Amino acid sequence: MKSTIVSSPHVPRINRVDQIMLQVLLALVPGIAAMTWFFGWGVLINVVLAVTFAVTAEAAVMVLRGRPPLVAVGDLSAVVTAVLFAIAVPPTLPWWLTLLGILFAIVLVKQLYGGMGYNPFNPAMAAYVFLLISYPVAMTTWLAPSMLAEHSFSFMESLRAILTGVLPPGLDWDGVSSATPLDEMRGKLDLDMTIAEIRQSPLWGSFGGRGWEWVGNWFLLGGLYLLWRRVITWHIPVSMLTGLLVCAGIFWVLDPQTHPFPAFHLFSGAAILGAFFIATDPVTACTTKRGQVIFGALIGVAVYVIRSWGGYPDAVAFAVLLMNIAAPTIDYYTQPRVFGHGGERG
Repeated sequence: MKSTIVSSPHVPRINRVDQIMLQVLLALVPGIAAMTWFFGWGVLINVVLAVTFAVTAEAAVMVLRGRPPLVAVGDLSAVVTAVLFAIAVPPTLPWWLTLLGILFAIVLVKQLYGGMGYNPFNPAMAAYVFLLISYPVAMTTWLAPSMLAEHSFSFMESLRAILTGVLPPGLDWDGVSSATPLDEMRGKLDLDMTIAEIRQSPLWGSFGGRGWEWVGNWFLLGGLYLLWRRVITWHIPVSMLTGLLVCAGIFWVLDPQTHPFPAFHLFSGAAILGAFFIATDPVTACTTKRGQVIFGALIGVAVYVIRSWGGYPDAVAFAVLLMNIAAPTIDYYTQPRVFGHGGERG
């Protein structure tokens, strides 16, 4: 009987860029489905538009640089950037703003620095912040979740609103839009209302905003899938969420009527999405294990600080970009000891 000897390693690992990106896209599906359920067809329309713009822009830049366009497009990194950007923006964002954001992400933030693996900032979050600062009204006009909406947008109505800005007869943007839970909480606290008074609004669920907390749960499921598949490790997500919870917990204990329950910060914004899908970007995050723990914890602290005292309630994008700047320094000071060199840094 013949036997076959197979060289190690015997356990296959996901290490090709396109395979990793495909796993990330699969993990995003539950959260995207939940967002579509609660906020309408505009979520999927934005995803399709953003992916189309991103792939086209990536291919065009590759041609200009004299490189094969299909090679760059085939790694799916542009698709992941587009999807993350599309689910971060409001579901009725005008198409030209989606185009502008994608061009900023792909051409300036990614390709201008050399392409995949060289960009110092997360492209999707950089584009989100660029649009939020430049077009704050359009970037904060969210539809009310389905259970609170006065009108359920059909696919064609959503498409028309995105392409032309025209709403169905009898409706206006003030009537169909709704503040996000973080905006609502921040605005009412600035009016000296207590947490108990704020939570009387029908916008609130068990911990966070109605609809929003379920979206967070489904993104959490996708994040756990990435951990199970070993696409990411626990260091950044756990430390980021822990840093956020610890800060929120301290202030909640000190004054529960002016600081919301810590779980509110997990399920009322992009904290879950940011922890598992954005902060873990292998290009812009730290690479050492100790560095990843510090990197994630500092993002969590920054999210709480900006949400509580800064100008933008959902601070995940800003916090991630700030820590992208610090990542090389954190890596430098958290390098593991090289045995035989006496622990001294060259």
